[in-house]
Amino acid sequence: MENRHLCELHLHLDGSLRPESVWEMAQEQGIILPVSSLEEVKLQMKVPEDCQTLEEYLERFELPLMVLQTEEALERVAFELVEDLAREGLDYAEIRFAPQLSVVGGLNQNQVTEAAIRGIKRGMEQYPSIQVGLILCCMRGDKNEELNLQTIEAARTYLGDIVCAIDIAGAEGLYPTEWFQRVFDKANEYQLPLTIHAGEAAGPESMWTALSYGTKRIGHGVHAIEDPELIQKLIDENVTLEVCVTSNFHTKVAASIVEHPIRQLFDAGVHVTVNSDNRTASNTTLKEEIQILKDQLHFTDEEIKKMQEYAWEAKFLKERK
Repeated sequence: MENRHLCELHLHLDGSLRPESVWEMAQEQGIILPVSSLEEVKLQMKVPEDCQTLEEYLERFELPLMVLQTEEALERVAFELVEDLAREGLDYAEIRFAPQLSVVGGLNQNQVTEAAIRGIKRGMEQYPSIQVGLILCCMRGDKNEELNLQTIEAARTYLGDIVCAIDIAGAEGLYPTEWFQRVFDKANEYQLPLTIHAGEAAGPESMWTALSYGTKRIGHGVHAIEDPELIQKLIDENVTLEVCVTSNFHTKVAASIVEHPIRQLFDAGVHVTVNSDNRTASNTTLKEEIQILKDQLHFTDEEIKKMQEYAWEAKFLKERK
């Protein structure tokens, strides 16, 4: 891992916007926000301390999505996130977002994806120290299969040096992973790399389903701790978990930071990685997450380095030439 020190695999674009940019873009676009000041925007975009569920956590995305309906806005925020990550010192990151959530204003998913790609490319040109991939998220729901299939088509169209995989995100407890067989069948038909949110708001069964779709990466996956057979399967098949400790505390997947199962999963031999999930919503960064692992869960520098090695091994994009 020479000259490599920070790699992040699980980071949502719409949960990592600068509040100042949301406030500014709303004014530029003539959008009447349900808040009347930048300070209120900041409060709305950040998870409340007493957040109780993933569904409540996901409400933090409503304000950012109001302004993410134009190509200019999408390109801007993608660029700004690359800039923020580069300034933090990351060498590699994968940003994910759901193109279908930005079609309210008349854009199609290809236009949305192209705008995000432009922002990321511009960010890497300005900050050549970082390489960034883009993961396109399908969304959990009961009326959006056609939109999800459009996302798969967009991923197939743009898969390459920026778009690198597909995912499914959203309210896992309400919309079980097994509902999305058709979506993942199409993804596998196109041989698209996969990562799947599972084992966050739902239990180990969600992860078993995700693995049946062929994924070698799982977003969160912390409920694996309840199933010794599943833990062994994750180890045997070198499946990587994209763990987000602070976010899991906010959504009450873990009752407290010190009770988070990342230590037990790591000690068991599971390939766990450390991630921020949503920089703005959870008010954190990758470096802060690493510090939390050291301070509250007693990970050593060597163990952190091992998790970073797991992340480098699991990343979707190859080295730039």
